[in-house]
Amino acid sequence: MAEAFAAAMDPKTIGLILAEQITAVDLMGPAEVFSRATIRRIDHPGACESCCYRVMTIGINAEPCVTECGIVIRPHVDLENAPPVDTVFVASGRSDGEKPNRKLVKWLKQRAANTRRIAALGRGIYALAATGLLDERQAVIHWRFAKDVASRFPKLRVNPSNLFVKDGPCYTCAGGSAAIDFSLAMVEEDYGRQVALVLARELLVHVKRPGEEEQYSEALKFQVQSSDRFGELPAWILCNLNQELSVEALSQKACMSPRNFSRLFKAAFGETPAEFVARARVSEARKRLLIPRNSIESVASSLGFKSADVFSRTFERMVGIRPSTYRGSLANVAANGFIKPQQEVQEPSVTHG
Repeated sequence: MAEAFAAAMDPKTIGLILAEQITAVDLMGPAEVFSRATIRRIDHPGACESCCYRVMTIGINAEPCVTECGIVIRPHVDLENAPPVDTVFVASGRSDGEKPNRKLVKWLKQRAANTRRIAALGRGIYALAATGLLDERQAVIHWRFAKDVASRFPKLRVNPSNLFVKDGPCYTCAGGSAAIDFSLAMVEEDYGRQVALVLARELLVHVKRPGEEEQYSEALKFQVQSSDRFGELPAWILCNLNQELSVEALSQKACMSPRNFSRLFKAAFGETPAEFVARARVSEARKRLLIPRNSIESVASSLGFKSADVFSRTFERMVGIRPSTYRGSLANVAANGFIKPQQEVQEPSVTHG
């Protein structure tokens, strides 16, 4: 923690690259996270807070940029006048059918050796990949662009499933709302978990997601599958996994008889309510087991299992291994949520028994 206090006295500069038709959330998400990150300086009278980062927008040129949604943003500086930065975020604009901006690619190559981190958000992957810095590295890519990126840059190890990944000094993120989780993981990497969690609460983040989370989340899948008859019940279940979720309790919430509820639920989701709840609990347990200080007993209790033994048996039935073995197999997943390249992490496959 002492190192964090010392580091906060000298804010790290975050450079956000602007380009025409940039996705606004890819820019605004990280800007909000880094600009709000502070740490309390106990060495200062009154214990004031110090900013952890200095956020700077960098344009390809000095002209204002128009985002996809029509917001106009004027950069602080252009590439030619940009000072040294600690971390560069490339959230580039139009890419389909176009070559990455040569000026930007050249600038990234020149700056790479003296920049601690270079990150690509969403379509920014095109410009970063064109530098060759991502060759032979794993790169997370928004599912929509995965095939195109793989064909244009065959040396990349394309990951179209997860939210973000760190491979050496290069960081890649699918973009969208994942840019906030990505930025929070960087804050945690720099200043510790507590600073990142306080910031997540300030931003009203539902949960601070790790990089290995799927782009198409379980919660969204359930909502897509939901019929009007069930409305938001699946999402409610996922937010209340520690509650009593028996057929009787759920049918009462849905204002149906237990028998009719079970029949209609299985028709809508292809599994019984009990199977749905067990799978949702085990899916969440896999995330919570990644946090070292969470004991198996505490994970079981927090997810509504009657005992650690019942949890372990359910987990083994659905995942194929015991929770303790699962945790050991993922010991090399970074505590701050960044995932290692795929060949280094072999996560057990899920089977629904």
